[in-house]
Amino acid sequence: MIRVLRVLCLAAVLMLAGAAPAAAHNVTVGADLRIAQTIAGTELTIVIKGTKRVPGPLQVGVIAFQPVTDLPVALELRSVADGRTVTGVARAAYEPQYTQLTVDRTGPHELTLRAGNETAVVPFRVLVDRGSAIELLIYGGLLVAALLMIGGLLTGALARRNQAMLLTGGAAIGLTVAAMVVIFEPLLPAAPPDGAPPTVAPTVGAGAGAGAASGAQTGGRPFAQGRMATLPARPAAGEEFTLRLDLVDGSTGRPVDDLVLHHEALAHMIVTSEDGRYFRHIHPLRTAPGRLEVKMRADRPGRYLAYAELEREDSGGQLITGEFSISGDTSVRAETPVETVTPLMQPAAPVAGRPTTIELNTSGTPRPWLGMTGHLIVRSQDGTFLGHVHEMGTPGPRLRFTFSFPSAGRYLAWAQYATGDHIVTAPFTINVTASGAAQ
Repeated sequence: MIRVLRVLCLAAVLMLAGAAPAAAHNVTVGADLRIAQTIAGTELTIVIKGTKRVPGPLQVGVIAFQPVTDLPVALELRSVADGRTVTGVARAAYEPQYTQLTVDRTGPHELTLRAGNETAVVPFRVLVDRGSAIELLIYGGLLVAALLMIGGLLTGALARRNQAMLLTGGAAIGLTVAAMVVIFEPLLPAAPPDGAPPTVAPTVGAGAGAGAASGAQTGGRPFAQGRMATLPARPAAGEEFTLRLDLVDGSTGRPVDDLVLHHEALAHMIVTSEDGRYFRHIHPLRTAPGRLEVKMRADRPGRYLAYAELEREDSGGQLITGEFSISGDTSVRAETPVETVTPLMQPAAPVAGRPTTIELNTSGTPRPWLGMTGHLIVRSQDGTFLGHVHEMGTPGPRLRFTFSFPSAGRYLAWAQYATGDHIVTAPFTINVTASGAAQ
């Protein structure tokens, strides 16, 4: 009997070791999906609540991070698999009222948003947990053990000791298998949920595209190649224009349409004037496969620098850069509203290549924006370097960042946080010394 027990336990372990591989890293079943969008002249976050079953309800809300007055956002949910669509309307607000749509199947979907005269198409997947073989082993083992235990007790009561011992031994085996599954389950990769994308085999030796933030990839998809342009080609100061980013795969020439959410956005775009007095942190809309666009205004003529932070599925984060010019009268410059701050730095004179702690007070209690309490964007004076780090979780109305400057020189910095229905931007400059000069 002991030998049989050992064999069955070993078989259970082997079955667990062969469990299905985990799904893609950016897919989390049951979690809410939050997607930042700069649309209709304001900063919104679309929240798609996790769904537990299909067919079933899918709730969508729109959170406003800047003042809005009853801004309606038309919604259209479409299944990529069968093309079925449902529509609804959500209203942007500080505390959103969720609109309920109906979803009939798992897998890839598109949520079309329309606000003002702008339209965005957000791709996402409807995921639902499926029953796993592990759960079957647990509940099946417990059921078998219970039945065998009852049978053993009844058989023993009828004075059939041998049969009772066999049944009791079988119950012990069932309990052992169930217990082992419970113990080892947290150590095993989770099975992919219904609707998860297929696993993509890595492509060894794929090269990085132009505009990538680092060198060649050793596996997975290559970096995207990006091209920035403005519509019109030469915008005028104070007039609305469109900043467009087209993304293509360098190995195929096809549009890159597999961006994953990166800190609650498909892409983060930083736009600054050359002198740093104009600054925008915005989140472009997906208007077509491989195309991101955002409408904006620049309040001063001159040269502008643009940076897009994004990440492809099964690839790494990258930074795509571009520039454009704004025409107009250089004698007329409207000032961008900002908050004046004096940061506390440790060390007081930052040294290149060494961590610097930067602290500053806020004008109110920050609330999470893009998944973080605060953001710090740092640009070198000449614009060849851009860094972006997040607040370290400091309690109370205070932000704390840690950043290592790559080289000596003057840096422009912007701290950002959300409070109430406003996004606050606090600019300041930092002079960094060389490591030898600090000795």
